[in-house]
Amino acid sequence: MPKNTKKAEVPSRKRRKKLPLQQKIRTIMETDEFFTTGEKRLLFVLYRKLLQLSGETLHKGDCKKLKTHLVNSIRNNRIQRDIFGLNPVIKDMQTAVIVAEEIGMKRASILGLMLHDSVRCGTCTSEEVERNYGEDVAGIIRGLIRVNELYSKSPTIESENFRNLLLSFAEDMRVILIMIADRVNIMRQIKDCEHDEARKQVANEAAYLYAPLAHKLGLYKLKSELEDLSLKYTEKDVYYHIKEKLNATKASRDKYIAAFIAPVQKKLEDAGLHFHIKGRTKSIHSIYQKMKKQKCPFEGVYDLFAIRVILDSKVEKEKLECWQAYSIVTDMYQPNPKRLRDWLSVPKSNGYESLHITVMGPEGKWVEVQIRTERMDEIAERGLAAHWRYKGIKGESGLDEWLTSVREALENSDSSGLETMDQFKLDLYEDEVFVFTPKGDLFKLGKGSTVLDFAFHIHSKLGCKCIGAKVNGRNAQLKQILNSGDQVEIMTSNTQTPKQGWLNIVTTSKARTKIRQALKEMAARQHAFAKETLERKFKNRKIEYDEGTMMRLIKRLGFKVVTDFYQSIADETLDVNDIIDKYLELQKRENDTHDDIVYRSAEGYNLQAATLPEETTAKEDVLVIDQNLKGLDFKLARCCNPIYGDEVFGFVTVSGGIKIHRCDCPNASDLRERFGYRIVKARWAGKSQGTQYPITLRVVGHDDIGIVTNITSIISKETGITLRSIGIDSHDGLFSGTLTVMVGDTGRLEALIKKLRTIKGVKQVSRN
Repeated sequence: MPKNTKKAEVPSRKRRKKLPLQQKIRTIMETDEFFTTGEKRLLFVLYRKLLQLSGETLHKGDCKKLKTHLVNSIRNNRIQRDIFGLNPVIKDMQTAVIVAEEIGMKRASILGLMLHDSVRCGTCTSEEVERNYGEDVAGIIRGLIRVNELYSKSPTIESENFRNLLLSFAEDMRVILIMIADRVNIMRQIKDCEHDEARKQVANEAAYLYAPLAHKLGLYKLKSELEDLSLKYTEKDVYYHIKEKLNATKASRDKYIAAFIAPVQKKLEDAGLHFHIKGRTKSIHSIYQKMKKQKCPFEGVYDLFAIRVILDSKVEKEKLECWQAYSIVTDMYQPNPKRLRDWLSVPKSNGYESLHITVMGPEGKWVEVQIRTERMDEIAERGLAAHWRYKGIKGESGLDEWLTSVREALENSDSSGLETMDQFKLDLYEDEVFVFTPKGDLFKLGKGSTVLDFAFHIHSKLGCKCIGAKVNGRNAQLKQILNSGDQVEIMTSNTQTPKQGWLNIVTTSKARTKIRQALKEMAARQHAFAKETLERKFKNRKIEYDEGTMMRLIKRLGFKVVTDFYQSIADETLDVNDIIDKYLELQKRENDTHDDIVYRSAEGYNLQAATLPEETTAKEDVLVIDQNLKGLDFKLARCCNPIYGDEVFGFVTVSGGIKIHRCDCPNASDLRERFGYRIVKARWAGKSQGTQYPITLRVVGHDDIGIVTNITSIISKETGITLRSIGIDSHDGLFSGTLTVMVGDTGRLEALIKKLRTIKGVKQVSRN
């Protein structure tokens, strides 16, 4: 009895250690229906492990408050087992062990992970968490809840855009690391699950979402585990086939590795280097990828393993000793120079540093050798966790810049690396937003993009018809700025057309280009319609439409560009009837002031007179016109000013007369296309007998002294040619001028043009 009393009064040293631990978690286990017997035992083990890993970072009272929140959530039946039947408390504790042990994150990450289910189900609020545990824990919980909400939008999460959206949504990088650890834990726990389809879905997500993220962050060990487990669940036969092959060849592989290492080890020791060597078999997933890429069986993959030489070097001697080891290895075994990978001089973007070389080992087998230091090896295995501990990481862009910023924050901070990381926010994707369609498709836009930007990003037609959108179920205007994660449904109307003001709404160059293009196409259609309307009015009033006269009228009305004139008609700021009246007025004025020669009737000079010689003896010019038109007068068109010798055709006007155009007239193709039935054949016959025709020449050249005098001098010396007018415009040492001359035929005209081109300083002479 006294002995028992003594034990009761004075607990043993061992019992005093266990009692507080039991008291802390006894209440959680009171709810027998929530924990199985095995889960109760596991709960103690995990709790001890977490205290061991993070005890020094926990604040006083953290464990007690955490226990209270978890008990309330369990008692209120707020947190439930998932589809695989996993206990949420146990699962989160297992994930927390991975987070602490394999990634290196402590208090804030562990507490955020353990509490996020309680906040999500409403047992406690984010404000309570912030008040009890601090802003960093609350921030991690907000990030976890936020990224989990993305899945409800049913996106195609295998896309690179979704990975980027995940990173931008999380804000705090620890959220992504926790998600990766959680997926690793789930993949470990569901090996015996009966829900095969759900397991395959989880495995696929691990392969195309979480493994790439782990790789990007340098968590190679977790990345390999995710890939291997994913292959195990999705292609079971392939996985076990490779695994059995690896097991079958393990003994011979180990023997070969030992034979390869032995002489290398001796040489390195003789050189005075401190090191250890280990052989690493490639992951099953990696071997499978090689089999697919090389289209060969398991036996065809020669580099199933790699030898890793890990040096215990001081930071200042790292590179020197790595290259020294490299020299020793390559002296003993023939290297393949094409397979040298120097990530020592220029590390990978995520900080990975190592020397890789493939050498010809015993029995003529190629062997990959990796040379690195202890520091480099820890970075390679643990990724960011090691970065927080070491400094001097190089980076290039994107994520690399983020890693560089981490390094700078560590170097410039008085606090420890982990404390710095607790407050470090990811702003890698601050210039991008990621937006969902109602179907779950994900698009990347520039920051500041509007609803209208998004509409044009999807398709030009959608943008042109856009009248607004529903953003997250609420009506939004064209100019509303979008945020990452928004679900946007574009609303359209068939009566909507692009507006000039839209250029002030959009922010992306793609949308601006498409709007300008749409406006230009719309204007072109309006101009074509306006021109057609104008010409139809001419036809209705039986007035001949002359392009040259219309161009002069447009200029008189003050329009510098023809499209502006037609736009005014389309906008109804100009009345078509007023334009026609002004056209007739201009035409009458020009006819009164210009020598408008009306030539004799074409009757008697038609093609029916087959006996008419090509060269007639008549004393006047002869124009032969199509046989079916008799008794009609003809005029020479002002738009091209044909003269004797030009190839010509006739055009029957609405007034009954014929206008003669040059075959190369600017309006010829349009006339033939639209009014082919009014085209008649015409040709010159006989000889020119002194009749002169007005011709306009355009002259371009250097503005030299006396050049105008030289031009007029040559024209005055030409017989049968008279200068009627000249206009010269000089600008920046160049001049351009128009000369109107009276000439009898094309022969004299061509001779004049040749002589003008010989004048010093004249660069170009052309006939209008």
